[in-house]
Amino acid sequence: MKAVRGATTVDIDSAKQIKERVKELLESICTQNSIDKEEIICIMFSNTLDIRSYYPAKAARECGFSGNALYSSLEPEIEGSLARCIRVMLFVDKDIEIKHVYLHSAENLRKDLTKKYNIALDGPAGSGKSTVSKLIAKKLNILCLDTGAMYRACGLKCHLSGVSVNDEKAVEAILKDTQITVGYENGVQITYLDGKDVSSDIRKPEISMLASAVAAWPYVRTKMVEAQREIAKNTSCVLDGRDIGSNVLPNAEYKFFLTAKPEIRAKRRAEENAAKGFSQPFDEILADIIRRDEQDINREVAPLVKAKDAVEVDSSYMSIDEVVNFILNKIQEKV
Repeated sequence: MKAVRGATTVDIDSAKQIKERVKELLESICTQNSIDKEEIICIMFSNTLDIRSYYPAKAARECGFSGNALYSSLEPEIEGSLARCIRVMLFVDKDIEIKHVYLHSAENLRKDLTKKYNIALDGPAGSGKSTVSKLIAKKLNILCLDTGAMYRACGLKCHLSGVSVNDEKAVEAILKDTQITVGYENGVQITYLDGKDVSSDIRKPEISMLASAVAAWPYVRTKMVEAQREIAKNTSCVLDGRDIGSNVLPNAEYKFFLTAKPEIRAKRRAEENAAKGFSQPFDEILADIIRRDEQDINREVAPLVKAKDAVEVDSSYMSIDEVVNFILNKIQEKV
């Protein structure tokens, strides 16, 4: 059984508008979630005290939702609450990916669901940005753009072409005619280099340092940032990287800086590499982590930095679920 939430408002306390808005809300919920009326077990309504002309449950019955249990109640009076608001919860006998629906002024109750928005998640290598971003995106039903994958693809192109990532002019020349795009399959980002899926190749340890080095060049960052901004402009998404909140999306509604002690990040990276079949001594991984931190922090173009308005999250002694829940709670507080 699944529960789908929704809310709407009326401009005036009249039976006519209450009927219209309840009908609109219920039909929108059913349409967006592909729910048939026969699959609804129960509909529970609540409304603010300034709605007295008509019961929302009775309005639901009259507009065709008559084959399920109905319940309606008054909400307690809360100072500052949204005026003339009707809330609803549908319990349905169906395994679906839920889309909650908020209409009219009730959209302001859940801007994270009703408005296009971006979440910037920055932090150093091995801090868990990619894993956390994917989980947050899944829970919020929005896209997750792994910006690091795009720079890794640049590093991979240089590697395959025999171009040194330390040669700025050579890097710019090889990347001018290079196509780096992303797609999504079953909610997972696929990174394409000149039309080829390189999602696995870019995760090899040797590509990691190349990505950091190539990302330091102005041309590379300009090219990738333009692509990232275009994606973020058109859809709600989570972007993770090193300068998302400070440079790529300085006006992002939600910003977080995820970090952890170098030794813990190295341990996590070692476990991640082992799971992917890559073997590398722990001391080497730790040295790479520290070296990459120095490289990212001290580069001249868009260095790794915590945006002034970002919430810092030290995940050293937090589980992934704890980090995800902390961030989601912070987003909800701001909504």
